[in-house]
Amino acid sequence: MVNLRRLQSQDQPQVLAIYREAVRGLAPERYEPAQVRAWARQAEADAPMLRRCLERGWGLVSCDSDGLPRAFAVLDPPERVALLYCHPHFTRQGRASALLEALEEQARRLGVGELRTEASVLSRPLFARRGWRVSWIEELRIGGIGFRRFRMALPLDLSLGRPEEGSGPGA
Repeated sequence: MVNLRRLQSQDQPQVLAIYREAVRGLAPERYEPAQVRAWARQAEADAPMLRRCLERGWGLVSCDSDGLPRAFAVLDPPERVALLYCHPHFTRQGRASALLEALEEQARRLGVGELRTEASVLSRPLFARRGWRVSWIEELRIGGIGFRRFRMALPLDLSLGRPEEGSGPGA
């Protein structure tokens, strides 16, 4: 069973560690060593950018029974999945899928008609399994190193996120 809870400010050190470990542990399967180093440095040198996203966005963490975060995801702004990372020792347990499903539900509740993201080579298959479609492929540079990522979008059926009449708060 996957336990999700809201991301809290005190989770930031663990979340940044998950980011670094996910990149260092999972990215070597599909990326060159220089790309892995450049990407992992974002959680160090550019941590202020990540911290702002964590503080500004709406996020969730997936925790074990010990309460420690093992994966996380953030909407920032509400129509964009900005971050979705899982510690490499806790992959293939349904954590990323559960987080993504919960973000989609939150976006529906907020009235977002379409979600978007910039998916890595690693995360693209997860998004595709959930019905996300590639809008275009882009090339970018991180720390002077070239990367390819996939702009993806998912139209949302807003009727799925609305509470039934008489079941919402104040009913």
